Amino acid sequence: MSESGEISEFGYIMELLAKGKVTIKNIERELICPACKELFTHPLILPCQHSICHKCVKELLLTLDDSFNDVGSDNSNQSSPRLRLPSPSMDKIDRINRPGWKRNSLTPRTTIFPCPGCEHDVDLGERGINGLFRNFTLETIVERYRQAARAATAIMCDLCKPPPQESTKSCMDCSASYCNECFKIYHPWGTVKAQHEYVGPTTNFRPKILMCPEHETERINMYCELCRRPVCHLCKLGGNHSNHRVTTMSSAYKTLKEKLSKDIDYLIGKESQVKSQISELNLLMKETECNGERAKEEAITHFEKLFEILEERKSSVLKAIDASKKLRLDKFQTQMEEYQGLLENNGLVGYAQEVLKETDQSCFVQTAKQLHLRIQKATESLKSFRPAAQTSFEDYVVNTSKQTELLGELSFFSNGIDVPEINEEQSKVYNNALINWYHPEKDKADSYVLEYRKMNRDDEILSWNEIEVHGTSKVVSELESNCNYAFRVRAYKGSICSPCSRELILHTPPAPVFSFLFDEKCGYNNEHLLLNLKRDRVESRAGFSLLLAAERIQVGYYTSLDYIIGDVGITKGKHFWAFRVEPYSYLVKAGVASSDKLQEWLRSPRDAVSPRYEQDSGHDSGSEDTCFDSSQPFTLVTIGMKKFFIPKSPTSSNEPENRVLPMPTSIGIFLDYDKGKVSFYDMDHMKCLYERQVDCSHTMYPAFALMGSGGIQLEEPITAKYLEYQEDI
Repeated sequence: MSESGEISEFGYIMELLAKGKVTIKNIERELICPACKELFTHPLILPCQHSICHKCVKELLLTLDDSFNDVGSDNSNQSSPRLRLPSPSMDKIDRINRPGWKRNSLTPRTTIFPCPGCEHDVDLGERGINGLFRNFTLETIVERYRQAARAATAIMCDLCKPPPQESTKSCMDCSASYCNECFKIYHPWGTVKAQHEYVGPTTNFRPKILMCPEHETERINMYCELCRRPVCHLCKLGGNHSNHRVTTMSSAYKTLKEKLSKDIDYLIGKESQVKSQISELNLLMKETECNGERAKEEAITHFEKLFEILEERKSSVLKAIDASKKLRLDKFQTQMEEYQGLLENNGLVGYAQEVLKETDQSCFVQTAKQLHLRIQKATESLKSFRPAAQTSFEDYVVNTSKQTELLGELSFFSNGIDVPEINEEQSKVYNNALINWYHPEKDKADSYVLEYRKMNRDDEILSWNEIEVHGTSKVVSELESNCNYAFRVRAYKGSICSPCSRELILHTPPAPVFSFLFDEKCGYNNEHLLLNLKRDRVESRAGFSLLLAAERIQVGYYTSLDYIIGDVGITKGKHFWAFRVEPYSYLVKAGVASSDKLQEWLRSPRDAVSPRYEQDSGHDSGSEDTCFDSSQPFTLVTIGMKKFFIPKSPTSSNEPENRVLPMPTSIGIFLDYDKGKVSFYDMDHMKCLYERQVDCSHTMYPAFALMGSGGIQLEEPITAKYLEYQEDI
């Protein structure tokens, strides 16, 4: 609805209020701000035609401004040279209100925010809040509502000496309320003030003429049909609406009021039908309440059956464990009693000592023979001690893995709704996680619920976070670094939902993503390297000059490495970035290098040298690192021929075959500038493949080098705005 349309709507409502057809109490829900959930205070009309309090717009912009700055500081730790502009020092509210504040100045996102009413992004443009119309009609209705709500509270005269008298009228020109005596004094008969417009007591003073927010000295007198908003004649002559179709304000007022009046008359005429539908909705609510309680009772019954089965199994398992424990303890007790009898003056030994005292030979022989056999058996048991039973209860460990998995998937009957499947290849995680899924019944599902939770290393089970999604992909933000997260999704059709998909576990990078592009100026060799327009992909190609000179080559000929670096340096903090190396690449080196080392490399090019001439040539799969100190101003790993070569350090005892790994699909680099450490990761499993110390006394840059055919593609950081753009397409 347009500006004038909304004004005429409220005007018509006011007429109905005056006629007594609509009570103030019935329209209370229309007078509540969607942001603060309170009555409107100085409401402004957004470009989407929803109204919002003036203070709420300021708070929303300040909140987004702070969050944008926080994201920037998180991504670069407030240290990256990427922050080329100084932090703004002026007051934020003044910056938001200031006319002419452009979207590309300092913090460009603070003019765009989601409307609390429709949740669509609205752009306030260059003028910010000053470009919005104040909704005086809505403000008047709110004031009338307040007056109706506080009918017993009188509005006092603004000019009376204490104590003030109750006011009887308010002057719209003076923006003040007066009692009868004060009004006569300040509006004497025969003066200009006597011609002022006055109304009943009110605290809401509105201007007589609506002025243009872009041309503050011009009154609104036309209506732009394309933009659906009131404009002045300067807007039409040379402003933003010069090529738009406009109409007179009176014509727009008449047309929109007629349309709105017909629609309202139609709704009022259908009052009986509305009441019938309200009754039907009440019945449906009661039926839903009953069905919901019945469903809860059935669910409780099913769970109680499961509890009974578990209790029964628990009882039988515990009985079996107790029986085995008792049997083993009895065996140990018998064995212990036998060994106690071997002690002096106890049991068997004591008895044997008494037998030895027998002097009658016949009696001694008669008793000693059997006793000797028992002594021999006890002696043999001492020589080969063996416990009578096992102490371990490994055979009594209850295996609940399968049942736990089944219980984890416990859900409602799908009623024909297939289970969505998360696409592991298209799901990625950086600062944010991009989750894609596939659903065979895509057209039949109304929405999806994406669930995620952090996997606690202390085996603590955390609750699931839920996000409602109307597509088949979603960006999840505000994830912690260096943590495992579980994701799953389920489909909804009306009130029926499918079982949850299989969980996908993703590990976030160890640091915020560091954004940069390839530098097309510093050391870039356009004869050997081909850089795309986005500057996020580089390829190595054979130079044409080399082919022309091939006939003169009679001996071995080697080409040098062609270096290319990132366009942003690092001076402190933790940073992470990722890239892909094309499988056909012959030799690629990647890592970090200091600014002074890069100057040394780029100022001393070698066109035809042996690869063993320079220590960092990449030859011999990184074995040249054996010549380096433990801390050096650069670290580069070698990737090529579908292999990842781990450099050999002086203290390393790894065999060559242990230093050659399959090349990961995507490779990540983590630089901790403050600790002087660089690490290389397999992005598929977020596993550290290699790390070492690096001298970070100078500015560090992402560095790459190529020899022969090859290609490097920077991974694009996943952002919510990027995903929304793709969905719009």
